[in-house]
Amino acid sequence: MATYIYQNGKWPDFAWSTDAIADQLAAVSRHQGRLVGRMEGMGIPFRQEAVLEALTEEVTQSSDIEGEALDRQQVRSSLARRLGMDIAGLPTPNRNVEGVVEMMLDATQNYAKPLDAERLFGWHAALFPTGRSGMSRIVVGAWRTEDSGPMQVVSGPYGKEKVHYEAPGFDRLDAEMKAFFDWFEQEKKVDPVIKAAIAHLWFVTIHPFDDGNGRIARAIADMALARSESSPQRFYSMSAQIRAERRAYYDILERTQKGDLDITDWLRWFLTCLDHAFEGAETILEAVIGKAKFWDALAGEALNERQQAMLNRLLDGFVGKLTSSKWATITNTSQDTASRDINDLVARGILLRDEAGGRSTSYSLVPIAK
Repeated sequence: MATYIYQNGKWPDFAWSTDAIADQLAAVSRHQGRLVGRMEGMGIPFRQEAVLEALTEEVTQSSDIEGEALDRQQVRSSLARRLGMDIAGLPTPNRNVEGVVEMMLDATQNYAKPLDAERLFGWHAALFPTGRSGMSRIVVGAWRTEDSGPMQVVSGPYGKEKVHYEAPGFDRLDAEMKAFFDWFEQEKKVDPVIKAAIAHLWFVTIHPFDDGNGRIARAIADMALARSESSPQRFYSMSAQIRAERRAYYDILERTQKGDLDITDWLRWFLTCLDHAFEGAETILEAVIGKAKFWDALAGEALNERQQAMLNRLLDGFVGKLTSSKWATITNTSQDTASRDINDLVARGILLRDEAGGRSTSYSLVPIAK
């Protein structure tokens, strides 16, 4: 009896119950269409800001699933620059951030281009610019080798990892990936949203690289979803939703790997997660509209560049509490200059002092009246 799904003699001949997912797929497709239509009906600045926010979520959350925390402002800076948007006040991203952003934008902006081994090798090299994963040297820009040993898919913190399954041996990778690429580019009969779900599962099952397989699997799914919408503009983050449902994700992945080739339950889970991601896009849209209203309310206010940049940081989701010392560090100014900037905004009713005072004094945005 086969231990894992890829050991089934009919692999990769996936099967599922069309009737079991028909209503759910129809509802998700309607939700997807409404969301895309609503976003397309908005002005260009709104759409650009929504895309920037959604992609920032996608990049940061996809890495976070793998235990790698990326600086959100660096991610935003890299994305904004590559999308031709204003990046005033944003930090210079490091090469690790640039690599993840490069991969995600290639997947979503160039969704119509064929997916092949060389393209994936480029993504993988971008993810690991130093040739290392943490302290370990890995094979970069190529499939894993015999030296990589058994490829186990795990989750959990170091020392307490849970093994979910073991991927196919290195000697099967060329044939496995050729079959995957042929299907991904040639199969036209499968609904494009279902195709995204299968592509994610299929790739993560093969696990062809030493590291980075989860992030690349999610990028491939995003590429397939972009194809389903015939648009490079991403208004939602599937990775953010997977991150929120991470335990359920690994549970359904493990059950599917240890089951037969009927992937109905996996498709149900993927569609549910995707629908939740669409709901999350509504939150992104509200934040974008709220930011626009904030600046409309401040029209005519003379603010220096430091103040504009820091207010945007607060609007984009500042981590922790804003203090004068953080202001000075982020804007590369003296403590006295930071205090003057902040006190000026407090006097204008743009910032307010939080209740805790003294040396721990922090500041928050004054809510804009609706």
